[in-house]
Amino acid sequence: MEKYAVLSDIHSNVFALEAVVEDATWKGATRLVNLGDILYGPIAPRATFDFLKARDVITISGNQDRQIYASTQAEIAANPTLQFILEDLGEAPVEWLKQLPFDLQIESDLYACHGTPTDDLVYLLEDIRSGSPQVKPDVEIIGALGGVTSGLILCGHTHIPRCIQVSTGQRVINPGSVGLQAYLDELPFPHAMQNYTPQASYALIEEGIHGQWDVSFHRVDYDVDCAVSAARAQGREDWAHCLKTGRCS
Repeated sequence: MEKYAVLSDIHSNVFALEAVVEDATWKGATRLVNLGDILYGPIAPRATFDFLKARDVITISGNQDRQIYASTQAEIAANPTLQFILEDLGEAPVEWLKQLPFDLQIESDLYACHGTPTDDLVYLLEDIRSGSPQVKPDVEIIGALGGVTSGLILCGHTHIPRCIQVSTGQRVINPGSVGLQAYLDELPFPHAMQNYTPQASYALIEEGIHGQWDVSFHRVDYDVDCAVSAARAQGREDWAHCLKTGRCS
């Protein structure tokens, strides 16, 4: 019987990734599940790719994985971080990103997506119109599932760990972010996502004795200073602050 370590939103932070995988392995994980937004970030894109490729990881794509290979030349020219990522990665990792599935039915009762089952840019669980995340009403979450009937649904994208049960009896799990514990975004409304800790986040899931999924969330210390230094080397003081504090300001 598999014990899955569920990871998401690594964002090129190989230092956090190494610590999470070590912790999950020590806790008995037999498979790794990666929910996307893997290599986009000013830390260590190629090292992150190499670490994952050396392991058996179930992986789907995230919106910022798509951004790496779908951006126009004008978008690349206007984005120094994206220029760094493409230069650091080289061709093979970009080709790998292109072939990743959008979503995946891992088991008959276990489904994975990055955002929602139909859109990797939409938050499945959070309403951010107020500027900070609030859990959506039950009916909105069920609607966003788009007919997915699996009992356990895995999603990422928001970087906020969640375990939400809806009125259908289904549970939606967001493991939080491995690599970045806070960020600001302007779309679709200006908002801040903050975990108030620099520790990496992931979840463990396994089938329990009554056929239900047992879920646990874990926070892991890692060498944050190495990640901060890498971000600063690319001129990303905003990332450095978020990495070090888990706060946007």
